[in-house]
Formats: sequence, structure tokens, C-alpha cells
Amino acid sequence: MRFGFVVPHANARAFTELAVLGERHGWDGVFTWEALWGEHAWVTLGAAAMVTSRIRLGTLLTPASRWRPWDLASAVGTVDRLSDGRAMMSVGLGAIHEGWTAFEADEGRRARAEKLDECLAIYDGLMRGQPFSYDGKHYSAKPTDFNLPQPPVQRPRPPVWVMGTKLAGKTAQPSLERAARWDGLLPSVMEGKEGRAVRGPDELAGLVAEVRGMRAAAGLADAPYDVIIEADSSREFIQLDPPEPATWEKAGATWWVESWWTIESGAEGLAEVRRRIEAGPPS
Repeated sequence: MRFGFVVPHANARAFTELAVLGERHGWDGVFTWEALWGEHAWVTLGAAAMVTSRIRLGTLLTPASRWRPWDLASAVGTVDRLSDGRAMMSVGLGAIHEGWTAFEADEGRRARAEKLDECLAIYDGLMRGQPFSYDGKHYSAKPTDFNLPQPPVQRPRPPVWVMGTKLAGKTAQPSLERAARWDGLLPSVMEGKEGRAVRGPDELAGLVAEVRGMRAAAGLADAPYDVIIEADSSREFIQLDPPEPATWEKAGATWWVESWWTIESGAEGLAEVRRRIEAGPPS
């Protein structure tokens, strides 16, 4: 199992310092999140790429339906080249909140899902190289040889983790099917209109088995695949039961990501993040 942490509040300079600290104390990944108005996630990750050499750099998460696909591929590809192949991206539909609707109207879940799928398809195609074409409902792309960037270091692309939600009591599972097509699963469960985290290792193992069956049916069974558990060893935000990473690893998890969302912004919050990073990954 690999161990990462999310930095909840930091400017780009502070984030790079925390990334260096995490690398020094044995963490495998550091993650930021994307805001419509705020510190730019991929500029921040690019800065961190320049001062680290081992730790992986990613988002948790990117609301990819907001991006033009070629812009997103440019951003992720740039960080991958800067970091010599350490970029990664988590994607989902995104949580609609006031910080979103202050600038962009909610197009609805269906439109966001359509755009997410098309964005990822073009992201993948551009990363694989030219000639590439795509003709979708929302986006299109034609082959081009104009001033092409170098390919990403990671082939065929920097990995994509996808939020996959199990719809309780439903036969069709489009969210899990989407996650199965890519490189990793961020698992959740939808009961009625409420979403929640997985409740235990047995539930996670069932989701993992379902997704692996989907991958086998699609001919992807032999490709590397990650399963990510969001955790909080302080037990303030996420209370996993049991709290030991090894139990979740046996259920199929490959990444344990500390998500310290309850830490407030400001100097005291940054000091607490530093303290937790210096303590190292949970055992």
C-alpha cells in the first residue's frame, strides 16, 4: 500500500514546502484540489515538481467536466514532464457549491457526466499522440501536427483515478463502469439521494470485485489498477472502522490518502499539517 496526504489550505509556495517535507518523511503522494477561483492546482503541482524527486503529485480531485479537454491534457502533461513522470489526476463530477455557482451555472448531473466522459476520451487520445480525432456531443478534435508537445513521461498517459459510486439497489452501475475503464477507483456508495464512504473492508472488497469483473469483461484485467481509501488518522473527518491500513489493503486498497479537511486555513492550520506530515504515514 502507498500513502499520501491532501493539503487542505495552502498557497503554491507553502504547498511546495509541504511536498518536500512529505518526501523527506516517507510519504508516497501529495495532493491538492481544484477551485474555480483560487490557487491554480496544476501550477501548484508544477512548482512542487521542481523541488521534489520521488513523491507523486496529483489532484483530489479535478472536476474534469469544467475543463476544455486539450487544456487539461496540456496542464497534466506539463506537470508529468516537469516531474519526470510523477503526475496523476483524480476526477469526478464535482460537488456543486457556492464557490462554483458564483461563476458558472450548474448544467445538471447528466451534462456533467457526458462532458466528463468526453473530456477523458480526448485527454487519453491526445496523450497517446497524433493523428487523433474525436467527434462528440460537447467536444471535437481534429488531427494536427502544429507545434506538438513532447509526449508525457508516463505512457500511455499519467494515470486517472475516477470517483466510482455504487448505486444501492440498482442493476446498472454507470459510475462504477466509468471508473473501471480508467486507472483507479475512488469508491463511494449512494443510498437514496445521499452519498457516503464505504463502511468497512467487506463492502470495499465487494466493490473491488465488481469493478475488477467489469475490467475483465473489457479486456483490462492485466493492467495496473489502484483502489484509493480516503482516511483521517486523527479520526476528525473520516472515521474508518477498523482504522488499520493493513485491513483495508487486504480488502483491495492500494492507496491510503489522508484527507485532513477539518484543518482550518491559516498559520495554525499549516503548523498542524506540518506536524502530521512529519509524523510519517500511519502504520
